[in-house]
Amino acid sequence: MNNWLDIAALNDIPKRGARVVKTSKGCVAIFRTIEDRVFAISDTCPHKQGPLHDGMVHGNAVTCPLHNLVIDLETGLSADGSSRVDTYEIKVSAGRILLDTTRLTA
Repeated sequence: MNNWLDIAALNDIPKRGARVVKTSKGCVAIFRTIEDRVFAISDTCPHKQGPLHDGMVHGNAVTCPLHNLVIDLETGLSADGSSRVDTYEIKVSAGRILLDTTRLTA
């Protein structure tokens, strides 16, 4: 069974940028770092439900645009350890970003 969803070309997402993918389980934010690493996490901040895709990407983290909570893109854990967002498997193959939909289907 093919569980990988083709999101976009890597170059379609700017460095330190994001894209949102709507799924039956909610929105997933896809982030590209300055080093071309790609991460997928829940798009909703656990504190004030801010859209994380609108946050500032720095290193392997994103800062929520509503109240500056920093979320680690690898673990989904907030820098202060108070909360966590879901993370999802993602990979780049032949210049395309692929999201594992195993945990995103009903």
